[in-house]
Amino acid sequence: QVQLVESGGGLVQAGGSLRLSCAASGRTFSRAVMGWFRQAPGKEREFVAAVRWSSGTTYYVDSVKGRFIVSRDNAKNTVFLQMNSLKPEDTAVYYCAADLSPGRGVVIITNYDYWGQGTQVTVSS
Repeated sequence: QVQLVESGGGLVQAGGSLRLSCAASGRTFSRAVMGWFRQAPGKEREFVAAVRWSSGTTYYVDSVKGRFIVSRDNAKNTVFLQMNSLKPEDTAVYYCAADLSPGRGVVIITNYDYWGQGTQVTVSS
């Protein structure tokens, strides 16, 4: 059974940093795309970043480019989202997700097969 477990959320002041982790288990992810999404109160869930497990190719939404870095550790089966220069508008629940049949578009929520439980990130002004 596939499991994705996020950790690392919390409360931080604007301009600060947080590092989210997503531990993946239950199958081989070598061909997967691992995505990070977020959902703020009253808003739809949106794409933030993704990494192709095999090649390390990364993708970002424009609003986080230059501030967030997505990466993976193959040995630990873990994906990371390093978030720097955080802004109040980054406040949301952040979700890790796995697309086990990549090639259909990394930003499309419905392409992802498995989701973590989410971790809250709150950025105070």
